[in-house]
Amino acid sequence: MSEPVSKNMQSLDNRPGWDEYFMSITKLVGRRSTCLRRAVGAILVKDKQMLSTGYNGAPKDLAHCSDTGCLRRDEAVPSGERAEICRGLHAEQNAIIQAAFHGVSIKDSTLYCTNRPCSICVKMLINAGIAEIVYEDGYPDPLADKLLNEAQIRVRQFEEGERK
Repeated sequence: MSEPVSKNMQSLDNRPGWDEYFMSITKLVGRRSTCLRRAVGAILVKDKQMLSTGYNGAPKDLAHCSDTGCLRRDEAVPSGERAEICRGLHAEQNAIIQAAFHGVSIKDSTLYCTNRPCSICVKMLINAGIAEIVYEDGYPDPLADKLLNEAQIRVRQFEEGERK
């Protein structure tokens, strides 16, 4: 016979699955973004443990885009193009850098990201040994898709309410 759930305890029916849990944290991380165009969050997870987080924005101790303006926005550069003129790093890049900075191996980990990674980030994720990518939204990047397929990295789009 099971014990009744007290008012202060959540029902196990409401308990999020692992993907939902990590994606909700990824969204919270993305709220730290300083990008004027898109807030992106990323976390690296292995064995159901968070290894590193990252959000998009200017390098450490440099002025944020909110202070300097956004050249890509001012020149109406479409998403996924001319990343080299942006002063910010992508969330995935920052998650990889933070892991390296703190000496944390991310080999065989899963990247959770609010956006599907671009081809620049995909090349870094391949070399970092990422095993899987779970993303919520994104824009098409045929080169990223080709590289991920060639590297045999599993890619899944997160669906709200999944119970994995």
